[in-house]
Amino acid sequence: MTRILASINSLEEAQLIQTFDIDIIDLKQPAEGALGALDKGTVQRIIAEIAGRCPVSATIGDLPMLPHRVAPAVADMAETGVDYIKIGFFPGHDWLACIEALSQFSDDHALIAVLFADCQPSFSVLRQLKQAGFTGVMLDTMDKRKGSLNDIMTMPRIAQFIKLAKQLDLLTGLAGSLKSSDIATLLPLHADYLGFRGALCAHHNRIAALAPNKIAALIACFHAPPAMEKIAQANKHTPEPTL
Repeated sequence: MTRILASINSLEEAQLIQTFDIDIIDLKQPAEGALGALDKGTVQRIIAEIAGRCPVSATIGDLPMLPHRVAPAVADMAETGVDYIKIGFFPGHDWLACIEALSQFSDDHALIAVLFADCQPSFSVLRQLKQAGFTGVMLDTMDKRKGSLNDIMTMPRIAQFIKLAKQLDLLTGLAGSLKSSDIATLLPLHADYLGFRGALCAHHNRIAALAPNKIAALIACFHAPPAMEKIAQANKHTPEPTL
C-alpha cells in the first residue's frame, strides 16, 4: 500500500504534522535547494519530538557526487539516529565511486538514493545501488520550476522505474512538486510512498509554512473514489520489465 511522506523543515512543523495521519516524516530545508539539509541539531530535536511514533527520513543536502563530500555528510546525519538517509544523485562527477564509498554505511543505516527525473537518469544504476546495500530509491525533480514529476517524465517511464526497483526488492518513492491531482494517477503504480512538500503549503509554495487545510485535503485525496478506481483498473496483468 502506498504511503504518504510529508517534508517538514522545523520543530514547529513536526508538531503540526503529527496531528495528521502521515506515514513518513521527511526532514529537509526547501530554501536550500531540491534536497537542502537541516542542521544536525534541528534534526536531533525533531527526532526527539517524534519519539518513534513515525519513521523519519532526512536529506544530506545538495552535494556534488564526490565521495569525499557525500560520505562525511552521510556519516554526520547517521549520528542523529534518523531512520532513513536520503542522498541526491546529482548530475556529473562519479556516481559509482560514491556508491562504493557509501556501501560502508549500508549495514547499519538505511540509505535512500534520490534520482532526478529532469536529468533523465539511467535506471541501470539500480542494480549497483542494490549491490551496495541501499534500502531504497526514489524519483524526484531537481528544478522545481519545471513542474511536477508527471510533467517531466512519462507515466510508462515512471512505471518502469517502480517495477525495476521492486524486482530488486528496493523501497520505492515518487516525489517532485506533486499535487493532489497527481495522486489518482500515481497510486496505481504502487510505489511504497509518494512525497509532498509544496502541496502541503499555501499556494503550492514549498518554501512557505505548512497549511493545515492543504494537509487535510491531500490526505483525503488518497482515499477518494477516483483514486481507488484507478488502482483497480491498473491491477490487470502487465508484462514485467527486465533489468
